[in-house]
Amino acid sequence: MTSMIASCRGLLLVGSACLALGVAPAWGLGFDEVAERARRLAGEPYAAPVSNLPAMFANMAFADHQQIRFRAEKAYWADEKTRFKLGFHHQGMHFATPVRINEVVDGDVREIGYDPARFDFGALRVDPRVVEQLGYAGFRVLYPINRADKQDEVASFLGASYFRVVGQGQVFGLSARGLALDTALPSGEEFPRFREFWIERPKPQDHHLTIFALLDSPRASGAYQMVLHPGGDTRMDIKARLYLRGPVGRLGLAPLTSMFLFGDNQPSPQVNFRPKIHDSSGLLIHDGNGDWVWRPLQNPQQLTVTPYSLENPRGFGLLQRGREFSDYEDLDDRYDLRPSAWVEPLGQWGQGSVELVEIPSPDETNDNIVAFWQPKAMPRPGEPLDFAYRLHWTRNEAELHPGRAAWVRQTLRSRGELRQRNLVRQADGSTLLLVDFEGPALQALAPDTPLASQVSVDHNGELLENSLRYHPAIRGWRLTLRLKVKDPQRPVEMYAALVKGDRRLTEIWSYQLHAKE
Repeated sequence: MTSMIASCRGLLLVGSACLALGVAPAWGLGFDEVAERARRLAGEPYAAPVSNLPAMFANMAFADHQQIRFRAEKAYWADEKTRFKLGFHHQGMHFATPVRINEVVDGDVREIGYDPARFDFGALRVDPRVVEQLGYAGFRVLYPINRADKQDEVASFLGASYFRVVGQGQVFGLSARGLALDTALPSGEEFPRFREFWIERPKPQDHHLTIFALLDSPRASGAYQMVLHPGGDTRMDIKARLYLRGPVGRLGLAPLTSMFLFGDNQPSPQVNFRPKIHDSSGLLIHDGNGDWVWRPLQNPQQLTVTPYSLENPRGFGLLQRGREFSDYEDLDDRYDLRPSAWVEPLGQWGQGSVELVEIPSPDETNDNIVAFWQPKAMPRPGEPLDFAYRLHWTRNEAELHPGRAAWVRQTLRSRGELRQRNLVRQADGSTLLLVDFEGPALQALAPDTPLASQVSVDHNGELLENSLRYHPAIRGWRLTLRLKVKDPQRPVEMYAALVKGDRRLTEIWSYQLHAKE
């Protein structure tokens, strides 16, 4: 084995035998080297990872896996003069294959070896001989983001190509992914995985951390460079190069994955003290023409895919609107502190679509919301696809908008009703939607300003009421829409915005009404 490693290090280009071992080239490592590995992988038959889990870990319940805790005092770089430290996730349950994690120091690559002493196994009875054969399922990035004397977990890479990030005062919520393949297609989704990482050891003065990752799956491979900048709003600058092994039906770039169970526009069907349970409340798109589109999320009764076709997007993201504790009333999960994730493309992304996927879910344990960019022009197998973007993790949505913008605060849904002569309200078989708009562009207006609503409803809906009134509590305006659905088996697509004269003042509200929900 030693002689084989030595011979691999002597090669200018790493061959398939060296790739299988994950051996780093002797001249150091950067994005181009990882991209070369990805290119070579794409030209070879896919080799599926093999689980090394013994039965105890493979059949482990979630509560048992939660007992395995990383020892903070065993953090990697604990003795180094750097603001960043590394923690690790242990294998178990569906985290069945180890991920190779390397450190890059002055261009030299060193594998960070697995050490069971880094973990507290709680009440689990673990055979030391068995544990020694396991590995890391992923890693955590620690950084003093809230207090100078406390290392907080600011990023977590665990499972397939998933990762989660937080900024100051935030708690983990939605996830990002490296790549999404064939999401919501009948053929089934393919989940590429980050099979190996290289993490540059930061210098004492550094406030950023550079991470390289090699992605692999049956139909794709790729190289990623992710530069993490922790802060009030943490951001990641991501550069990627993908290679396809074969045809892909739906190629999802910069994917975000979240959870929506119920909320303002879709109240809980059972009595629940929580008014809302969701990691994100809507999809926001900033298109190439400068328009902003807001689509409230839903937990549908059947799988729903909504494409928004555009050219050269300026941004899109899954946002959490509603930042008061009273919006959620949950002391344990603190949905009010969960970040929004905003994708800011770097460079021209061309023609394509932002795809929103909504999947039925009976509870909050499922990530049932996915959003990503699908390019119109698909690369041929073996042809590189380069793209870059900045990923913002924020609780301050106003910073994403122009200085004098206005947006949707909430969408409320109820049964439609009419007030009778005796003042009793009676349902009339329609649906009532209340859309509240707020923001600096509206706050600057006098309450008697003559505003109008632009409303579009497709042919499956009959609009019975369209009224607009000033909303003094938010210094904005409330739009009231009441409509009947003609065919309850089909949804109604709706759009609305507020205008003054011929000038639009607000983002565009986009909604899909399902009569059965």
